[in-house]
Order: sequence, then structure tokens, then C-alpha cells
Amino acid sequence: MSGFVEKPEPVEVPGLTHLHTGKVRDLYRNEAGELVMVASDRMSAYDWVLPTEIPDKGRVLTQLSLWWFDQLSDLVPHHVLSTELPAGAPADWAGRTLICRSLEMVPVECVARGYLTGSGLAEYEQSRTVCGLALPEGLTDGSELPAPIFTPATKAAVGDHDENVSYEEVARQVGAETAALLRQTTLAVYGRARDIARERGIILADTKFEFGFADGTLVLADEVLTPDSSRFWPADQWQPGRAQPSYDKQFVRDWLTSPASGWDRRSEQPPPALPQEVVDATRAKYLEAYELLTGRSWSDSF
Repeated sequence: MSGFVEKPEPVEVPGLTHLHTGKVRDLYRNEAGELVMVASDRMSAYDWVLPTEIPDKGRVLTQLSLWWFDQLSDLVPHHVLSTELPAGAPADWAGRTLICRSLEMVPVECVARGYLTGSGLAEYEQSRTVCGLALPEGLTDGSELPAPIFTPATKAAVGDHDENVSYEEVARQVGAETAALLRQTTLAVYGRARDIARERGIILADTKFEFGFADGTLVLADEVLTPDSSRFWPADQWQPGRAQPSYDKQFVRDWLTSPASGWDRRSEQPPPALPQEVVDATRAKYLEAYELLTGRSWSDSF
């Protein structure tokens, strides 16, 4: 059992039709047929959407995605049409709302890895492969790979795991031509983002993208290169052979699996509310990632 501890009721806005409540984002359609994406402050961990929110998280994800879309626009077009607040929307939607093109979405999570960790490490330890791709001996947690690799996954519903799949399976699902385009674009975007992050003292260990098609053109969608969709590590603390400190929800994961939480993730019980110190530390990490990457002060943004 997993999913929402407390699933929120969608906000009703005149002229908008609610389509979906995701782990973080609420999706609507406006009268022009465009998608309206609203990034909440919800936090997910271990396949649960937690009962405690992280203030400003949705705005950080939205503003950081917008910044990255600008850095990548010569490589691949993106889905954002406007950041204007829909008429009648609550004031809290400001800074966290995107008006987007409606796309024919590709049913694949496009993951790029430049370093070995997470589910990739678990597979490597079993078979010396990641998503069926053979890797050299001697790698450990946090090792840089000889070259970035494309390791796709299936999209999962709220409460379920994304499942790593082979490139051949992607080609079977979407066709060889589309699979090749997804791999090429994913690795090109990862390479650009890795270099930009490295200039700012951050290692982009891995990340996932979502793509769709508009009139036959591949378009970058959803969020991009945020702490929710990527592993960012401080470069000056990188040390292969151990878990790396990161700019993401690690404070949340660590607390949930500690004796202090009293929660057994293997049970069917929902996780408890987060203590304020974990909320504050997590918010600070998200803001730090935003400021380091963009070079902007969060206090000047909102």
C-alpha cells in the first residue's frame, strides 16, 4: 500500500478543467485546450506523498525548470507557452504555474546517468550492467561512468515504482526511430546540463526527462533538471565509495528511515508528519540548489 497519505481536493478555477493530481503537480486544461501545470509544495518519498509540505518547493521547481529551458532551447524545444496566472486562480499559484502546449506524450522516462548510484548501482552489483548496458569492473557508489548512458524507465502511477527497461524494450514500444531520437536528445541535454552545473561546483549525477511530440517535433516537457528529477551533488564533497551528500530530499529520506520517525517503510502504515527541522533543512537545500545553479538570489525572485 502506498500513494497519498492525504490526497488533496483539486482547486476549482473558472474556465479550468481538472485532469489529474500527481505526486507534486496538479494538471488542468483551459478553454483554449492548453495544459495548466501547477507545482505544489508536496513532498514524496518511498512511493508515498507525505502529509507535510516543504514551503516554496513548487516555486523552486517551476523557476528552476524555466531557467533550464532557456539554457537548452537551442537543443530541443520545450512545452511552456506562458507563465501568466489564469484568471480567477488563487494568488498562491503565482510563480508555480505554467501554461503549456498539449503534447502527445512518449510513455517512457528518459534517464541519463553520468555516475553510478541508486537503482543503477543495485543492478551493477548484481550483473555489472545498468539497463542491460555492460559497464567495467571496479566501479562503486558514486563512480563516474566512462561515458554518460541512456537508461530508460517505464512511467509509474502514484504509489508505484518506475521500472528500468532496456533500450530494446523502448524501441519495441515506440519504434526504432523514436527510440534513437530519445536517446540522442536525452544524452545531448544531459551533457549540456552537466557542463553548466560543473561550472557552478555541482555534479549532475543523473536526471530524468519527459518528452512529447507536437506536429511531429520532439518537445521537452514537465519539469527539467530540478532536485526532484535529478541527483545534484556538491563537487567539492564528491568521494566515490559512499553515498554522496546531495541537493534534494535526502534529509526527508534519512529521517523517515531513522528510529526517530518510528516508521517501518516495509509496513502498510503511512509515514508520519515531518518535524520542523527536517522541513527547514530540506527547504534550504532546494533554495541552495536554485541559487547555485542560476546565480540568482531566491529572496530577489519572490
